[in-house]
Amino acid sequence: MIETVLRHLEALVAFDTRNPPRAIGTGGIFDYLRANLPGFRCTVTDHGEGAVSLLAVRGNPTRVFNVHLDTVPSSPAWSADPFKLRVTKDRAIALGACDIKGAAAGLVAAANATKGDAAFLFSSDEEANDPRCIDAFLASGHGFAEAIIAEPTQCEAVLAHRGISSVLMRFQGQAGHASGAGALQASALHQAMRWGSRALDYVESQSHQRFGGLTGLRFNIGRVEGGIKANVIAPNAEVRFGFRPLPSMAFEQLHEMFGGLAETGALERYEETFRGPSLPSGDIAMAEAHRLAARDLADELHLPIGNAVDFWTEASLFSRAGMTAFVYGPGDIAQAHTADEWVSLEQLQRYADSIVRILSA
Repeated sequence: MIETVLRHLEALVAFDTRNPPRAIGTGGIFDYLRANLPGFRCTVTDHGEGAVSLLAVRGNPTRVFNVHLDTVPSSPAWSADPFKLRVTKDRAIALGACDIKGAAAGLVAAANATKGDAAFLFSSDEEANDPRCIDAFLASGHGFAEAIIAEPTQCEAVLAHRGISSVLMRFQGQAGHASGAGALQASALHQAMRWGSRALDYVESQSHQRFGGLTGLRFNIGRVEGGIKANVIAPNAEVRFGFRPLPSMAFEQLHEMFGGLAETGALERYEETFRGPSLPSGDIAMAEAHRLAARDLADELHLPIGNAVDFWTEASLFSRAGMTAFVYGPGDIAQAHTADEWVSLEQLQRYADSIVRILSA
């Protein structure tokens, strides 16, 4: 089986699906998948701007496997061609091998080794926080009740992870000479820095919060811009930050808190630019019910259950739509998005074997 998986992986990583720039069409990698899924009813949908999905269905399944085909950009730190698979005695190395074309190769190999009902949803927009493919699928009246989303989890079923929110803030000030007595209050950059200090203090105060093995609120100020020069009071400043709440934390309450940390009149704009729900989704009672349903499904499929994780996945979108969903895939997230990205051969073998077993049941 591992030889077949590696043959498909070699082909899949050769396709440039970096996102950005997400210059992905309906041919290329999707033509390859259609050609290697005989007996499947394949529907390719172009959602615009390089967001393309392929739904492949055989028989009448009620469970869908999802895997994204886009990768992060490659970096100059790669020691060899990132689009050419290198195989050592224990690992497969290429851009996307771990995140997550290794799973796509395993699904194709397992599909050809079985004859039962099966459904695969391949997408190409996960790495840009622009889930057009999944949103369109969930709005389509698809008829599936369960979803298994492939991300690197070391072949363990992950039932819970954090949500994610990205925010753009714009602070307003009043330009003037920096020697003025009012410079401390008039500077938009000073206001942004005061806000940042308060935000960091608040996040540290949440370190005691817990859910399913996860602790605290994750937070990052990723970019600060503004001002003109050292002797001019900054008339404007822009801050981009993100936070990753526990499933038990409410997004709206957190936004109200972070927005309220700015001084009166300092904010010109506060805009959430992306939101991904937690897994499981819903209020505390609903989230727990979804988690238990996902646990029961993992037990039914004889998959080991792993710990909750800090990274975000599109499994939460399926959960929010009312489907029983968990994350399961080969590889370690520590190898994702790195130069010379790799996945172990043992993980690829284990994943493919488990999918064969599930599809054969």
